[in-house]
Parts: sequence; structure tokens; C-alpha cells
Amino acid sequence: MEERKGNLNQGRKKKLAFILFPVIIIIGAVVLYFYLQYKKTHISTDDAFIDGRVHVIASKVPGTVKVIHIHDNQFVKKNDLILEIDPIDYEVKVREAQAGLEVERTRLSEIRDKVDMVKKQLGEIIASLEAARANLELQEANLQQAEIDFKRAESLFQKQVIPREQHDRAKTAYQVAAAQVKAARERAKQLEASIDTQRALIKQTESGILPQEAMIKQKEAALKGTELNKDYTKIYAPSDGYIAKRTVEVGNQIQVGQPFLSIVPLDDIWITANYKETQLERVKPGQKVKIKIDTYPGKVFYGKVDSVTAGTGAIFSLFPPENATGNYVKIVQRIPVKIILDQEADSNHILRIGMSVVPTILVDSN
Repeated sequence: MEERKGNLNQGRKKKLAFILFPVIIIIGAVVLYFYLQYKKTHISTDDAFIDGRVHVIASKVPGTVKVIHIHDNQFVKKNDLILEIDPIDYEVKVREAQAGLEVERTRLSEIRDKVDMVKKQLGEIIASLEAARANLELQEANLQQAEIDFKRAESLFQKQVIPREQHDRAKTAYQVAAAQVKAARERAKQLEASIDTQRALIKQTESGILPQEAMIKQKEAALKGTELNKDYTKIYAPSDGYIAKRTVEVGNQIQVGQPFLSIVPLDDIWITANYKETQLERVKPGQKVKIKIDTYPGKVFYGKVDSVTAGTGAIFSLFPPENATGNYVKIVQRIPVKIILDQEADSNHILRIGMSVVPTILVDSN
């Protein structure tokens, strides 16, 4: 009897197993089908992180750090003063440049005063020449009259109408008039030669203006450079953000281009997701993305695909692959995809650059 019951139970188990096995297979096939369909429409990767702008702050001039106005992880606004370099050396250079500029401006003023003076002298010479020419005309007229008087006296003296004394006075007046004409003519010639000389002097003096103006521009540029260097001793924040990687203290000597801190603006962050090239067939900009972040396991963020990088990550590495040399092994490459968060996704700025992310692209959402 017991043996019969055992055989009956065993038969029931076989029937149950025979019924359940196909059911399990069907359920598994259905689950697998829906899973594959899900994977086709929900493309995910765990090779992703939060990315963003990082402003590396460095000095434009060397010097000793005098004052630091910020502390680690502090939030700063654009144009906030964050650090000061001791400006004393640059203030001295500014004063030296100012003094040099004033010297050159004084020289230019002297040259222009000299030009004005020689031009004034030229005007005086021209006026003297006009007067000399007028005097020459007068003396020539006097000479003509004296010549007429002398010829008349000569004729009358030969006829013994006038005494020798009167004849001699007429002769003397004629000779004096001739001498005065000669002197007036020489004076006019001298003044004409002086005008040419004075004009050459003016040209020579004016030729010094352009080089001096160029020198002044050079000194002005030098002064501007020293003033800029003095201004560069105060370093301001280039944007809103949080202080990070501060490596400077008061009294440190810093050099040109030496980075000493970074500013991270958390209002401009995105996700860089490195998807396999085999996953990107249906990925397009604008598709919705569901985002999970390791730091906040119970919170879901949303965003959208912004763009797909123009090449694989390996191509932009320091040593890109050269498949034409050596043995070739095919490896599935990863291509970075930029995902931007929705505007309200991180309004409180709780996300940080470098956090691990698992983004899932909903390819049917666009």
C-alpha cells in the first residue's frame, strides 16, 4: 500500500515538473524578450561621470603673495578679489616709467618751442627783407636823382655857370647815393640768404618732432605695461564658482603661469558618458536621459543628450592607437556622449565634478 502511494506521488511530481518546465521556459523567454526590448530602448553605461568647467588660476606676474582673500571650498562671485601680490616693486617701475615719459615730453616741448622761435625769426627776417627792398628802391630813386643833378651840375660847370664848389657837392651826392644803393642791395642779398638758411634750420628742427613723438609713444607703452603689471598683482575671480585645489599661502613666491588654485562653477556642469560604439546606433541629440548618481542612490535626475563627440576617447589620448603597425586586436571602442542636466535637476548645486554616474538614454523619447 505504501509502495503504491509512493509511486503515485512520484507520478504526480513528474506531471507537475512536466507542466512547470514549459511554463518556466515560456516565462523566461518572455522575460528575456522584454529585457532585450528594454535594452534596445534604454541604453545604459556605468562608465560616466559629472564633468564641468574648471578655471585654473595663475599669476601673470611673479612676486610674493601678500594677502589671500579666500579659503578652501569657498563660493566666490565673478570679479571678487581672491589674492594680492606685493606691489612695491611694480609701483617703483611705474614711477620710473612716468619719470621717463615726462623727460621725453619735456624734450618734445623744447623742440616745438625751438621750432616756434626759428619760425618767428624767419618772420622777422622776411619783414627786414621787405624793408631792405623798400630801402633799395628808395636808394635807387635817390641815385637816379643824384645822377641827374650831377650831370646838370657837370654841364653848368663846364659853361662856368656854377662854381666848382657846387659841382663838387653834386658829384659827392651822386657818389654817396651810388654807395647807398650798393649797401642796400648787399643788405637785401644777405637777408635773402638768411631766409634760405632759416628755412633749412626750421626743417632741421621740425625733423626732430616725429622721432620724439615716437619715443613718447614708446615710453607711454612702457608705462602702460608697468601699470598693467601693477594691476596684475591683484587677482580676481573670472567667474562664479567654488574654490578648489588651493596650493598657495601668504609669503609664497609665485611665478608667471604657476597655477595656485581652481574655480569650479557648478552652474555649468554636464555628464560625460563613455558608451560603447555598438550602443550608439540609435542615439541622437535631444533624447531624454534618466540619471542615477552613486552619491544619491535614492534620487533620480533627468537630462537630455546634447551631442556625441567627433571621435573615440582613444583617438584623443596622448598616444593614440596606430593600428597599421604591429599585431592588431579588435577592441570595442568607447565614444564620449555629452549629456546636459535639466534646468531644475541640480538647482541646489549638490552635484560635484567627478561623481560617478549611471545614465540611461531613452532612445524612444525623441
